[in-house]
Amino acid sequence: MRAQFITANEVAEVMGISRSKAYQLVRQLNRELKEQGYITVAGKCPIQYFKQKFFGFQIGEGAKQ
Repeated sequence: MRAQFITANEVAEVMGISRSKAYQLVRQLNRELKEQGYITVAGKCPIQYFKQKFFGFQIGEGAKQ
C-alpha cells in the first residue's frame, strides 16, 4: 500500500529546507485542513494536499497535466 501522508522530515528533504521550517509548513497545512473540517495528524500531512499546494497538481479527477 502506498503512503497516504508525508512527514515533516520528508517535506524537508523534498523541498531542500530545514526540518524546523518543514514542521512550520506541515503545521500551516494542517491548520488549513482543520479549518475545512478535516482531522489532522501532527507532523504529517496528506500527500495529495501537499502536492496540490506546492506543485499545483491534483491526484484523481480533474488532474492537471
